[in-house]
Amino acid sequence: MTPAVLLDLDGTLTDPYPGISASILYALERLGYPPADEQTLRAAVGPPLEGAFATMLGGDAVLAKEALRLYRERYAPIGIYENRVFDGIPQMLTDLRAAGLRLYIASSKPRAFCESIASHFGFADQLDRIYGSEFDGRLVAKADLIGHLLAEERVDPLRSVMVGDRRHDVEGARANGLRVIGVSWGYGSPEEFAAFPPDAMVDDVAALAGEVLRQLERRP
Repeated sequence: MTPAVLLDLDGTLTDPYPGISASILYALERLGYPPADEQTLRAAVGPPLEGAFATMLGGDAVLAKEALRLYRERYAPIGIYENRVFDGIPQMLTDLRAAGLRLYIASSKPRAFCESIASHFGFADQLDRIYGSEFDGRLVAKADLIGHLLAEERVDPLRSVMVGDRRHDVEGARANGLRVIGVSWGYGSPEEFAAFPPDAMVDDVAALAGEVLRQLERRP
């Protein structure tokens, strides 16, 4: 069975901060709440947004759902494209494809948004398939999403690796028996990775393909 590489999207392949932060601020303004500070906005990149909104809104789950609806009101037509691919990512994907690996996006972001981003920024053709959550909340937990992907694609977790920039990527990979590589150019802090250590950390996009191959060689 061909080894697989599962790739997070936000903070790993692309920098979505301008669109995500502006759409969060839009939702808070529509609800009559003060704007979140930059630290809070940056912490919201990557994890499921409904939970991030609940934290910003004092734990109010109902209000968090409405905030998510308002967020998508701006994000879908505008914020999704306020984004950029990190330098070196297209070459990294090319190198992994040349090595004969299967490549999948595994993101907590809604699948439809992931597909639009990959298509708009020109790297959809380098992927075997794109996996994300559904708008009704299914597969929003990273462990559930990864488990679904492994089952759908018949991926052997012992011969595969997850790449991501947040603790949720580490936890989701661990829950499904995958090795995991953390990347430092995203939105996870050193303290976060110290508390949830991956199998390897990469600080330079140019070194990522090589680290993926090293991790895969360590598995049977």
